[in-house]
Amino acid sequence: MQIPEKSDAVALSARRRRVLWGAVAGVAAVAGAGLSWRQQAASSVMEPVPGFWAQQWQTPQDTSLAMQQFQGRPVLINFWATWCPPCVDELPLLDRFHTEQGPKGVQVLGLAIDRKEAVVPFLQRVPLQFPVALAGLSGTELGRALGNVTGGLPFSVLVASDGAVAQRKMGRVHAEDLVAWAAVK
Repeated sequence: MQIPEKSDAVALSARRRRVLWGAVAGVAAVAGAGLSWRQQAASSVMEPVPGFWAQQWQTPQDTSLAMQQFQGRPVLINFWATWCPPCVDELPLLDRFHTEQGPKGVQVLGLAIDRKEAVVPFLQRVPLQFPVALAGLSGTELGRALGNVTGGLPFSVLVASDGAVAQRKMGRVHAEDLVAWAAVK
């Protein structure tokens, strides 16, 4: 048996320490990255479509309505128009849903695919408790991006508090739909 010289033993020991420290640093880096990803995933809300939370619309009252204010809670978005009979028929039902579910954290938002000149007098005749914004043609594009491939109205989308699309409905919503949707968080 050959005994390693002292300099060989020191070099071997130094190499083992470097390997050990490298392994410790690698484990720490992986653990840190995993913790960072977990915290980011827990605190961030995904976007149903790119730029969703950054969108803003004008309201019939000439103020700006930003989607970002609804981020982190369930949002029922209803695409409607004054010239659409099923849209008009479902608005009182959506207004009651807003009154009942609003205190529980669910937000209803009406996006009018219509002109301000038509929406303002309509809302004077049929006042709504939930916010309404004038989405125009950009609202049609948003509706398509959210799953309304035909561009028909009415169209409703329920975005859960995590930002995922939880429900879609082409056509008039019914009380049964809203009962089921109330459970979405």
